Formats: sequence, C-alpha cells, structure tokens
Amino acid sequence: MVLNNVTTITSNGPVDIQLKNGQLIPADKNTASDLQLTFNDALAFPGLVNWHDHLDFNLFPQLGDKVYNNYTEWGDYIHKNYKNEIAAVLKVPLALRVNWGIYKNLLCGVTTVVNHGEQLDIVNAPINVEQCHSIHSVQFEKLWKIKLNNPFKRNMPAVIHVGEGSDELSKNEIDQLLSWNLVNKKFIGIHGVAMTPSQAKNFEALIWCPESNFFLLNKTAPVNHLKKYTTILFGTDSTLTGNWNIWDHIRLARKTKMLTDAELYDSLHLNGMVNKQTQTNKETVVVVKKNAGETAFDSFYAADPAAILLVVHQEEIRLFDDSLLNQLKHLDLNKYSKISVNGVGKYVQGDLPELMRQVKTYYPEVNFPVSAN
Repeated sequence: MVLNNVTTITSNGPVDIQLKNGQLIPADKNTASDLQLTFNDALAFPGLVNWHDHLDFNLFPQLGDKVYNNYTEWGDYIHKNYKNEIAAVLKVPLALRVNWGIYKNLLCGVTTVVNHGEQLDIVNAPINVEQCHSIHSVQFEKLWKIKLNNPFKRNMPAVIHVGEGSDELSKNEIDQLLSWNLVNKKFIGIHGVAMTPSQAKNFEALIWCPESNFFLLNKTAPVNHLKKYTTILFGTDSTLTGNWNIWDHIRLARKTKMLTDAELYDSLHLNGMVNKQTQTNKETVVVVKKNAGETAFDSFYAADPAAILLVVHQEEIRLFDDSLLNQLKHLDLNKYSKISVNGVGKYVQGDLPELMRQVKTYYPEVNFPVSAN
C-alpha cells in the first residue's frame, strides 16, 4: 500500500510512503503496489495504542457528581447513587458491550487496545485487543496478594490500578502493593495519582489516564516528575469516567504540559514496550486531515474521529472516509457499513449499525456518538 502526498511526524512536508513489513517507509515512483491512495493536506502516523480500557464498560455515561478522595470512595458512591443507571447498562449482554468498546477505539484511530479485567473471548476483532495479567486494585480485588504472587504468572507483568486518589491512603496503598511482591514481579501501574518518584522506580511503566483522574479527583498523576523514573504510557479508561473520544483526553494531557509533544506522542504508541505488555502494533497506519500551515504535531493533536480519513490494521482497511470511496472501488463494500461521525460519512469494516441496533433492544436510552446511515 502506497500513500501519496502525506505529511508524517518527522517529514518536513508532503511525502509518499508505503506500508511494508509493518513499517512506514519512503516510497518513490518505482514502488510497486496494488493500492495507491492520494491525499491532500493529510497527516499519516502509526495507529494509536490505548494502554488502558475496560471494553465492557463503554456504554456507561460518566457517573459521579463531585470530587472524591480516592477510587474506593467513588465506587461506593456510584453504587449507592446510580443503581438504576448501572443496572440499565448491565442488561446488555457482555459480548455486545465488548464489541462496542472495540469499535469505540477503532473509530478514534486506535489499532491496539489493552483490556483490563477478566479474560474475554474475542475473535476477528478489527483491531488488536491485548489482554494482560490484570489485578484490579488493592482495595477491590479480594485475592490480590495471591494473584500477584501466582508462580505460574511470575514472568507476566501485573497490571493494576494503584494510587488512584489524592489522599494518604492512596499513597500508602502503593507501598502495601510493593511490600507484598514476594516473587519480584514486574508491575505496570494504572493512574498513580498519589505516586512518588521513589515509588515509580519500582514500576515497569505507569499508564496515565488524565481525563479519568480529573473527573474523579480533580487531580492527575505528576508524570512530569515520574517520567524520570518509569515509562509513561497513555490510556483512556472507560466511559464511566471519561468521554468516548480519546483525542479529547490527549488534548487535555497536552494542556497540562507535563509531557513534551514528542513524549506524549510516544506514550500513545509502543514506546519501547514491545513484547513487554503487548505485541507489536505492526502493519497499522492512520491518516487524518491536516490544516495547511500547521506543524505535524499541531495537526496530530487537533485530530478527531470526524477528521480520520483512513485506518489500516494488519494491512486491511478497517475504516475510511467517504471522500476516498472513488479511490477504493476495488473494496467489497458488503464487508463495510456506513456511519456518520459529526455529520461526516465513514465506512467501517463490519456491521456497526446492527451492533448498535442490538444494543438498543436491551438499553433504549443509549446515546451513541455516531449515527447509522
């Protein structure tokens, strides 16, 4: 596949690139390809990695109406005050909720998502779904000490919510977790709002979810300090605590100025974590509209689902903009469904309108961010 006339993060202007052996590399006039696409004012980059999501929780609205000291306080509060809202979503079968969570990520240009929770039976997903050795948290996982020290999973990093709060209890929770690591297991922490630099040294990585943190706690992890001691990765969490659009999360993160533009960009990709938590995010590319005169980073951080022109995963076109239809006449459109994102037509692989229809039979109040054509 050759993409003509696109800007990349590292190019000084429009170039021609090809997707080959999982890499985006320069193309020239002699490059042979069965498919060549030409763009105007477009930015191309590898698909995003959403390092933290709960795929089965993305039909929920954001639940909560005040600032909490920690995640346990929030959890107790929503189960007491939002019983009806929670019950309404949980009427939807698990498989439908998970499939919507996958599409939520695809529609935003995410080509790898790491699911946190119980192992899910997922086949033929249009993006990579990685499932890790999940431990929910010290407070909510009754058998966390046993799961942490499971000798059969000794070589698998434990991925755990930790330090998700602004109080001393949240900071002490991290020390408690570290003190019970009897088998010297590697950790990947999630949230880490209360994490200190000395604690961060004990973590392989910290997954930063700023929108979720600000919604619950009005505070986020001090990643500007922690980045010196551990790898920072980026995640959204589910729509229980953040909106569906990862680009809004990314822009919020950029506004904090805790990471440079390059560091934040790296946190949304593999960032040296290949074969540590997830497999390689090979054979992916996302192309978005670019405003003339913008820098590559400014265009990247201005992106939105409506601006996405193309998503390729494992060398298959998973999503494309209506404007590319004339260049993609070879595609079997029976494998795609047409939807609208903020009034902009997109073709997405699979029958997304049917999935939405099925969800509505169980949860009529659902408010999808896209509409079926």
